[in-house]
Amino acid sequence: MTESGPRSPSLHAPAPGYPRAERLGLTENLFGHEVADPYRWLEDPASQETKDWLAAEDELWLSHATGLPARAPLASRIEELMAAGFVGTPVWRGERQFFLRRLPGQEHGVLLTAAPGEPERVLIDPVAIDPTGLTTLDAWQPDKEGRLLAYQLSAAGDEESVLQVLDVATGAAVDGPISRTRYSPVAWLPGGAAFYYVRKLPPDQVPAGEEQFHRRVYLHTVGTPDESDVLIFGAGLDKTNYYGVSVSRDGRWLTVSAAQGTAPRNDLWLADLSGTDPGGSGPAAPALRAVQQGVDARTGLHIGRDGRLYVFTDAGAPRGRLAVADPAQPEASNWRDLIGQDPTAILTDFAILDGPELARPVLLVSWTRHAISELSVHDLATGERTAVVTLPSPGPDGTGAQTGRLGTTGGISERPEGGHEAWFGYTDNTTPLMIYHYDARDGSVQVWATAPGAVQVPDVSTQQLTFASKDGTEVRMLVISQGAGGTRPAAPRPTILYGYGGFDISMSPAYSASILAWVEAGGVYAIAALRGGGEEGEDWHRAGMREHKQNVFDDFHAAAATLISGGWTTAGQLGISGGSNGGLLVGAAITQWPDQFAAAACSAPLLDMVRYERFGLGQTWNDEYGTAAKADELGWLLGYSPYHHVRPGTRYPATVFTVFDNDTRVDPVHARKMCAAMQYATSARWPDRPVLLRREAEVGHGARGVSRSITLSADTLAFLAFHTGLRW
Repeated sequence: MTESGPRSPSLHAPAPGYPRAERLGLTENLFGHEVADPYRWLEDPASQETKDWLAAEDELWLSHATGLPARAPLASRIEELMAAGFVGTPVWRGERQFFLRRLPGQEHGVLLTAAPGEPERVLIDPVAIDPTGLTTLDAWQPDKEGRLLAYQLSAAGDEESVLQVLDVATGAAVDGPISRTRYSPVAWLPGGAAFYYVRKLPPDQVPAGEEQFHRRVYLHTVGTPDESDVLIFGAGLDKTNYYGVSVSRDGRWLTVSAAQGTAPRNDLWLADLSGTDPGGSGPAAPALRAVQQGVDARTGLHIGRDGRLYVFTDAGAPRGRLAVADPAQPEASNWRDLIGQDPTAILTDFAILDGPELARPVLLVSWTRHAISELSVHDLATGERTAVVTLPSPGPDGTGAQTGRLGTTGGISERPEGGHEAWFGYTDNTTPLMIYHYDARDGSVQVWATAPGAVQVPDVSTQQLTFASKDGTEVRMLVISQGAGGTRPAAPRPTILYGYGGFDISMSPAYSASILAWVEAGGVYAIAALRGGGEEGEDWHRAGMREHKQNVFDDFHAAAATLISGGWTTAGQLGISGGSNGGLLVGAAITQWPDQFAAAACSAPLLDMVRYERFGLGQTWNDEYGTAAKADELGWLLGYSPYHHVRPGTRYPATVFTVFDNDTRVDPVHARKMCAAMQYATSARWPDRPVLLRREAEVGHGARGVSRSITLSADTLAFLAFHTGLRW
């Protein structure tokens, strides 16, 4: 690698109207590619140059934002629609339930518990802990008896969770805090005396710059110093590994999984903690036996109350299958399919209902077909499908069965000790998350809990369109518009096209206050199910990753063309939106097809794909994108890296980059460099298409308080409304 071009005064005059940004003549020769990086100095957030530039960008954004006429009415309407609140699927321990709920006016969801004969009680209220609203509840897990609760908090968006334990009966602190537990599962042993968890090594034990990595699995005894925790697993393995850990209800079986970053495969081990397994000596020294190692597949294990090992895998089945085996012989050669792969639906979840009151035990199984959820019932012994679950109306009386609803179910919950009941969440574009109850004795389904706030949802409808991408692949898109008929408007309307296209994440219908506010105001909102996502299984995911990443952008381009040719909108009325990996999508779209869009909202994006591994969690994503450290993979990345495809003199869409100072996943450096490059490229030639940076402090990539969510949504939508012609 060679570097040329010393740091020198700006090679070009600063763009009139935009903050001065020095443009370096910096280039590097990477595997024969001359790669320019004129704004590398913006990688240093502590430099005075960067601080001055950011302060000027803040002023520029505010001067533009104050002139957006839709900003205040959008914020007001989004606040009204978010007042629906939410209620989560209950987690059961005997007759005690644990659940999340957010009431109208609350900044964050609150964790509560309830049991027969006692009123519901608050266990964790983030705002009571931190009245500023900057603290978030990241995860929680009751012990197997429901007497203790492990929970994780982080502050100001940094997602660096701290684990603590409280007594459920009294609310008193029992253990912790234990730091460095970001993304840590908690697997309790029976009795609540100890649990397995995952923790990063201390910063002084890892090379500088690698503090986000180097996780290990530990056994922690409640009430003892964390320094005495027993190292169970992870030493000597890949620094980017994420680990999963679980313990069967009876405490006999320990499962440990390892995945290199976000790679779509994992290794898997099983240990018998009973002490009868040769080589093992109980929980502190389990004899882990490989179930899957070096296999290009994702697999999860669950030990049923019947003693069988249930294997949820995409090995040989990219849409998923459920197999069974003897946990004493867990290798793949011993798996027997219970529910085989469906040719068009994705297996997503299951619950085992095997109470003695049932004539035959059953499985309640969740699927998605083209991103739309379905539920079915199967015989537990044979896997035979015996029924399809129809959801009743979410209305007040719960009557009027509906079929064909474009909705999403998730989070199936059962009683750990067995029984005939299951609970699951449901949402769609006009229904806030609600909970249904399923009774396997008679197959009945009833509304169990609805969102706590009453809101007037606008009259909108959703339809799913199918269109052909550049290579002829069929792609689907949800289109939300005014009225109940689901027909396109009489005349083209300002439209937002949203996409993600990565990491096996599906774009499924869900309640969104911002989408509803946009459509109610007369706009159209479209959500494309692009390759790279999980809408059609693992093959669909892999068709949009690594060397195939351009497929994602081509799908998005075809979605835009479909909306225009179908009369939904025009290029002058079309805005695009995406965040994180979806921000990369937006960046690629505006650099490859700048004339097709009027405006773009690009949130927490990846945009410099040559150096993305140097920032945040970038090194955990190189299986998804490829690495710049290999010549052929650098070629993939340079083929679309948005920052490297900004061309001076191009009329780009009006663009706002939204970034968050405490984002520890995707560093704001991407948006800073891209913003500077686009401002230079456009100069003041197109004042009707500004390039702006909207920055927030004390928040990060993930969860935030409701008030901050409202402001961000209103600002983003108001910007898109102004530049696509949606008027209040």
